[in-house]
Amino acid sequence: MHTPPIVALSLTVAFVIFLFRRDIREKPNISGALWIPLIWFLIITTRAVSEWLSLFGLHMGAVTLEEGSPLDACVYFVLIVGGLYVLHQRQASLLEIVRNNKWLTIFLLYCFISIVWSDFPFVAFKRLIKILGHPIMALILLTEPDPEEALTRLMKRCAYVIIPVSVLFIKYYPEWGRGFDQWSGGAVNTGITTNKNALGYDCLILGFFFYWHLLQTRRTEKRKARRNELLLIAGFLIMISWLLWTAHSSTSLLSLLLGAFVMALLDLGFVNKRLIGTYVIAGIVIYVLADATFGISGRVIELLGKTPTLTDRTLLWEDVLKVKINPIFGAGFESFWLGERYQKFAESRWWQPNQAHNGYLETYLSLGLVGLSLLVGLLIATFWKARRELWLNFEWGRFRLGFLAAVVVYNWTEASFKALHPVWFVFYLIALDYPKPELDSIERSEAIHPEEDRDLVYAQGEI
Repeated sequence: MHTPPIVALSLTVAFVIFLFRRDIREKPNISGALWIPLIWFLIITTRAVSEWLSLFGLHMGAVTLEEGSPLDACVYFVLIVGGLYVLHQRQASLLEIVRNNKWLTIFLLYCFISIVWSDFPFVAFKRLIKILGHPIMALILLTEPDPEEALTRLMKRCAYVIIPVSVLFIKYYPEWGRGFDQWSGGAVNTGITTNKNALGYDCLILGFFFYWHLLQTRRTEKRKARRNELLLIAGFLIMISWLLWTAHSSTSLLSLLLGAFVMALLDLGFVNKRLIGTYVIAGIVIYVLADATFGISGRVIELLGKTPTLTDRTLLWEDVLKVKINPIFGAGFESFWLGERYQKFAESRWWQPNQAHNGYLETYLSLGLVGLSLLVGLLIATFWKARRELWLNFEWGRFRLGFLAAVVVYNWTEASFKALHPVWFVFYLIALDYPKPELDSIERSEAIHPEEDRDLVYAQGEI
């Protein structure tokens, strides 16, 4: 028997309310300020406020690509100001932030400087202000009494909305939850987002989190609360798997599998955590040799159902590299896909690309070789931070390493090092460090891995 849409809607709303009430009744060690990054995260993982209003006939979207939506700009600005107020109240030290995140600071500073040579400096400036919302929201989590608990509640509460509502939209409200593929013209599922790739990276983030949460929950004492939490995790992993499969987002699926594999691998007893860097280099060398010998990349592309051109991505890469820009400094912060350059590609391709579909190429186009080098340096610095964290807090360390692996792969065919991309936001969560009492970190590490050499925790300079 087919369930009427209004009944399905009522059941979904009741389910979401039940999950939030359950979450709040557990009295987690978090502050009310967590609602600010939660609203930020929900907006960037679903639809902008103007896009939500347009579903109900209130059209307040962008006037032009350069100007954007004034309503959305106001919403983001209010959230950023609210975030800054929270950090001010917590007496977050800018000096400590810079001292502990030198590569990220240099990268953002260069982004700011690149506005000078942009053809659209005011647009670039406004976009940079929005980008700064990512580290501000991430710092709210990192300055919570228990940052890991804050991350868990942020992800769970976000999932409580995104996953059930996406299933509802796809099955009962296809005018909102389904669309048509740009290339094939076939029907695709978009869920609560605006396109299938957006639904894919939502599933990547939340699927990765719930797998990490599963690994943690399995270690807890066998009680009723543990059983209920495992049932909750299993239910969401099933729904996420279904959404990811129906979204046909190959990049997100591959990135999720890699991230989960890295986390699982780190838990194996024979893996020497001091040799993580060696493992990464060896893995890259083996992959390059295997690809040159057996053409593994082509086989993976075929397995994922992609064409050799990665759905015309490689053709786009060739064309954007032909555009004359300053190869050293680029076109300026997020300024390549504006004006005549955007019009040229919009007229030559019916799907009107507004990104390079490659995060590294996108960075080069906007920030040149200097910016790309700084991005690579930032990724390497984040890797070393995550590696060191394995000794201080193993669970958080493997979350950082696993998601970093997913980010590196994801940006090969998609561009997430830009704008208000959710993957870019979560990257700030794993890239940022804010000083916490060392004793607390050491005690947590010893509680999880008492067999590890205590001296390695203190010898941070050697790790």
